[in-house]
Amino acid sequence: MTNIHVSLPGLALKNPLMPASGTFGFGDVPVAKKFDLNELGAMIIKTTTPKATTGNPQPQIAVLDDGVLNSVGLTNPGVDAVISDKLTKFRQNYPALPIMASVGGDDEAGYVEVAQKLASSKLVNALEINVSCPNVARGGMSFGVHPDVIEELTRKIKDAVDLPIYVKLTPNVTDVVEIAKAAEAGGADGLSMINTLLGMHIDIKTRKPVLGHNMGGFSGHAIKPIAVRMIAQVHQATNLPIIGMGGIESAEDVVEFILAGASAVAVGTAHFHDALACPHIAQALPDLLKKLHVDDINDLVGQVEFN
Repeated sequence: MTNIHVSLPGLALKNPLMPASGTFGFGDVPVAKKFDLNELGAMIIKTTTPKATTGNPQPQIAVLDDGVLNSVGLTNPGVDAVISDKLTKFRQNYPALPIMASVGGDDEAGYVEVAQKLASSKLVNALEINVSCPNVARGGMSFGVHPDVIEELTRKIKDAVDLPIYVKLTPNVTDVVEIAKAAEAGGADGLSMINTLLGMHIDIKTRKPVLGHNMGGFSGHAIKPIAVRMIAQVHQATNLPIIGMGGIESAEDVVEFILAGASAVAVGTAHFHDALACPHIAQALPDLLKKLHVDDINDLVGQVEFN
């Protein structure tokens, strides 16, 4: 029997697949209702902030030939409403599904407030600290590019909650290893990487950017080599488990990410083409591992053989 179960801090996963934060909203968007979410390894909910926010100007999403640009921003009803109106119902419907909540804020106090409230709710199993969103005017990536800020913020959140925390890293930096080490120094239990790459696409007829916010996060299969490279670098430099993401569309992609150093993966843009991407990939994994003569997917973590 081929094992695809994965154990991470706070998360016991039946398979290594989960939707990337924002992809399935709070379990209340159409794509999240296409299948039984218990087929997921875990659920990552959309980033939550202290107060309600409406996100960025329309249009917020542009589907390109080789990926997706988005400037949705951190649209959400605020942490109190997320807990009372979203998470409570979701947990009732999926009592056994591991849930990771994504934490956002404009400043350190905001991050700590959201993390504390989500942890105190007892509705989630772990926290993802989103310090890497490239399409919000405040917070987000402005935190994720400074190692000293990452270390301090991570430590403050870690001191304030009793849940494992995963820091989500931005690829929009000169040295991602430096940022990862800062998160580790601050007490992070794991890392999520990578978030989207900051990009822009121009309509040559109107001469205007296709997004209302002008620039946004670029995701999809085109960024996979960048994600794989960064994960491999960080895995060699830290002892933290990694949830890898960035262009995953197949079981082969999952194995590649795990060889690079990820322990589990999150899928985002692939859902634009296949709403059932996560269960489809999970179903294909055992047969692929058998072909590769692998009995336990965990044995592959970081096993890339460099030239």
